Amino acid sequence: MRTRPLLPFAFMAAAVAAALTPSCDEKKPDAVADAAPPASASAATTTDLGPPEGPPIEAVLTDAPEVPPPTNRKKPAKVVVHLEVKEVEMEISAGVKYMFWTFGGKVPGKFIRVRQGDFVEFHLANHPSSKMPHNIDLHAVTGPGGGAASSFTAPGRESQFSFKALNPGLYVYHCATAPVGMHVANGMYGLIYVEPPEGLPPVDHEYYVMEGDFYTVGKYRDKGLQPFDMQKAIDEHPTYVLFNGAEDSLVGPKALKAKAGESVRFFFGVGGPNLTSSFHVIGEIFDRVYTEGGMKTQDHVQTTMVPAGGSTIAEFKAEVPGTYILVDHSLLRVFNKGALGMLKVEGPDRKDIYTGKEVDSVYLSDKAGPALTVGEKQLTKEQQIEAGKTLYLGTCSTCHQLDGAGTPKVFPPLAKSDYLLADKKRAITAVLNGLSGEVKVNGNTYNSVMPPWSHLPDDAIANILTYVYNSFGNTGDAITTKDVTEVRNATKRPPGAGH
Repeated sequence: MRTRPLLPFAFMAAAVAAALTPSCDEKKPDAVADAAPPASASAATTTDLGPPEGPPIEAVLTDAPEVPPPTNRKKPAKVVVHLEVKEVEMEISAGVKYMFWTFGGKVPGKFIRVRQGDFVEFHLANHPSSKMPHNIDLHAVTGPGGGAASSFTAPGRESQFSFKALNPGLYVYHCATAPVGMHVANGMYGLIYVEPPEGLPPVDHEYYVMEGDFYTVGKYRDKGLQPFDMQKAIDEHPTYVLFNGAEDSLVGPKALKAKAGESVRFFFGVGGPNLTSSFHVIGEIFDRVYTEGGMKTQDHVQTTMVPAGGSTIAEFKAEVPGTYILVDHSLLRVFNKGALGMLKVEGPDRKDIYTGKEVDSVYLSDKAGPALTVGEKQLTKEQQIEAGKTLYLGTCSTCHQLDGAGTPKVFPPLAKSDYLLADKKRAITAVLNGLSGEVKVNGNTYNSVMPPWSHLPDDAIANILTYVYNSFGNTGDAITTKDVTEVRNATKRPPGAGH
């Protein structure tokens, strides 16, 4: 089937919305909040700013989460951008592969930084190994299709077009080759920042983060190479909602870093193709938000809404050391689809601001430790225990406690549990289908509700139970993925009660 380029007049218009939160007069001013926004924030007019001056400049492009340095130029210039499309198989989650379509070999695509008034000469190459033609629509372009009609590029070819960056702001770019939604869903998006002539106030750290929704044939964390599911995408039922294209992109050793007292700026965008993000950093308040990536600002914002195909610039000063969690505050996307990142702030305690103890196992879920890449092979018992411990900390420890002791009269103990150890199939059934009402464990009665965890893959349930069966003083066999699959297949559940 031949894919046709998107016609300029047929390109969709993005609908945007901003969620404004009340300001907080009690928050103390700091370096970020005090710094005056650019003068153009009050006017932000479109202007030509004259012809480019000096020799052409090759644009500095960066992979997320890095951001190119400010342009630090007083005059417009001719800026040359070279960007290559690559179709690359990479991990989307531990042991899960996906064929991404990318601008530059990573998701999101390269960050592009130019100055208002620059004349941009854009070269789009499509790697010879690609199977599909691609193009690019830059929302920073003033002209039909945003460059899409001018950049349709077959595999092994290169296209060139030019545009003048008339409007300051943070803009999404994406592929606009039909079917557009499929190209975007496979990771074809990035950000281009058009600096105002006076630039932005300086900060200590700038980071690049984009959220995207992904649609695989298999369930969340099903192992192996997962193909794209068009029907899920049409129905807007994503398997994954991720920052920077992978579950582990911003956690553990890949977490973002800062020191207490330093200022942080996020260039945040949503590639989509379908979902709007409620961007939030747990434990922080944005001192300033450039709403929808434009030049108007709002102070003291808790959560900022970013539409598909939209962006924001969010800044704050990191006062208190600890691990700050980046989330989409549509919270099931965090715990069940992967929309989570970390900012680790180092420095001395600030008891004058916050006296609490950092406890991150609940919020971080199984991101608290490194993921064990398992592929499609059955793990050894020792590997299952290691993987199961990480999952237990994020999904079970809140009720059953870190030591497996449970909560008197409410949540039964897992430690030396006669109920648990007596019947392996019953234990699997309880995890898959939930449990409610009275249950007697070690001679004591407990009455509570355990929700079904049937959304977890069979290997994850097997690993959790293997950890429990061999922890807290318990001694038991390994539970295999096959054991869980057999129970799942033999259990009749009403529609919507499982997968």
